[in-house]
Amino acid sequence: MSTIKDIAEKVGVSVTSVSRVLNNRGYISGKLKKRVQEAMDELNYQPNQVARSLILKKSNIIGLIIPDVSHPFFGEVTNHIEYYADKNGYKILLCNSQLNMVKEKEYINMLKASQVDGIIMGSHTMDIKEYTSIKLPMVTLDRQIADTIPYISSDNYKGGELATNLLIKKGCKKIAHISGNLHLNLLAKLRHDAFKKVITNKGIEHIVLQTDLNGFDYDEYDQLVTKMFLENPDIDGVFASSDIIAAQVLKECHRLGKSVPQDVKIIGYDGIQLGKLITPAITTIKQPTKEIGKMAVRLIMGQIQGEAVSQENILPIELIERETT
Repeated sequence: MSTIKDIAEKVGVSVTSVSRVLNNRGYISGKLKKRVQEAMDELNYQPNQVARSLILKKSNIIGLIIPDVSHPFFGEVTNHIEYYADKNGYKILLCNSQLNMVKEKEYINMLKASQVDGIIMGSHTMDIKEYTSIKLPMVTLDRQIADTIPYISSDNYKGGELATNLLIKKGCKKIAHISGNLHLNLLAKLRHDAFKKVITNKGIEHIVLQTDLNGFDYDEYDQLVTKMFLENPDIDGVFASSDIIAAQVLKECHRLGKSVPQDVKIIGYDGIQLGKLITPAITTIKQPTKEIGKMAVRLIMGQIQGEAVSQENILPIELIERETT
């Protein structure tokens, strides 16, 4: 493996001169830059990024911790974060926590050791003190961890209102809401709060089911939805907390011979691409994944550059009515 000393010998200059080129420090002639780059290409030299970050105290890397990379919503958000980070000269170091506290701690320690310039947190399993002690620019997604850490969220309460009111408007008499786990400190709980307020004020019969603490388990969704219809065969409207769960409801309706939307109307949440490919296409509350990704990078960049950034960042949602209502 080639070293910086090999580059210096190839070009005929000192190691210090090559180091100045690599780190863009001091005056460097265009001719020298070109010769160093040609030598690097010829010798297939790869700079030690960790060493460079220690010297410059800047790695141009952002850590991203999400709960499940296989979940379509987080996959789409990750895609947008990577795009906007790259446009700003940054790379992403992706960590898949699977909502495991031990893994999350290990990833945070790894990111700190890797000298990342900031962390975008989409997972939250630890105590508040552990996050505030990280001492790095940080942004959280759909999680309000502490007053000192900026967060981004879509308007979950408004989304819950729109979904519930649409099902009532469509004539549903008994509505089920399948929420995420209500014991977790997630802003998504506001979808449930809005559902309860609207449905109670309108006097509509309803039930609420919640998923388990252990993350995104598709087999669990299957069992939950099967039990829901077994115990409540007269349900004619479902507000699911994700499009994935809405798809599971659609599948169960097909198995039971229930017509959608004639017998059961279904609304999902997130607005993932998959939702419009399913037949019938799923009515959904769309989260602005592109804007979430763009804002996450902007807030991290602002903190890295020493700027004051807004702590609360609530983005608008959109009701997209398709074939399940």
